Amino acid sequence: MRIVCISDTHGLHDQINGIPDGDVLVHAGDLTNHGELEQVQSFNTWLGQLPHAHKLVIAGNHDFCFEKNPDVSEPMLTNATYLRDSAIEIDGVHFYGSPWQPWFYDWAFNLRRGSEIRAKWDLVPKNTDVLITHGPPANHGDETASHEYAGCKDLLEVIDTLNLQLHVFGHIHEGYGTTETNGTRFVNASTCTLAYQPTNPAIVIDI
Repeated sequence: MRIVCISDTHGLHDQINGIPDGDVLVHAGDLTNHGELEQVQSFNTWLGQLPHAHKLVIAGNHDFCFEKNPDVSEPMLTNATYLRDSAIEIDGVHFYGSPWQPWFYDWAFNLRRGSEIRAKWDLVPKNTDVLITHGPPANHGDETASHEYAGCKDLLEVIDTLNLQLHVFGHIHEGYGTTETNGTRFVNASTCTLAYQPTNPAIVIDI
């Protein structure tokens, strides 16, 4: 299965220079700039023009509309499967998506570190093969430009109990890239750079 990973497009999807084909397109959140519904509609139209047989989307901390008005926002994504603490199986591969991240400047889908956010990670099914979150785990693509580490230690602890093949996330634009530990590939797929230019290429992973 070929998985094409993008994230943090921030309403600039129309400016992306080419998305590779694959079996599953994963978008790990921040599809809008500040939760604008017109950007959701435009994003959905753009998704409909892409050839991937399956498209999976989660929300991120910029996507206020999905937190505050899910009954309006979620049905707008007619060209993708939207995951919010939920799972889908595709050709025998188990995907799970969740939008939460540790508290970050009082944006959307923020939870306090510790028991509050750990309760969300404990929902991840044990049979998950591909995990999609907006925020990174600790020590993987989580260093900010100011040399702070925004990753979630509780998320990493839960990942260590799973047998993941792939974890896709974004959130920290300057953390773009891949790492691998104990057979799990970690992908910070942020499409936008720190300067909010949508120039980071999609990352393609075969599992």
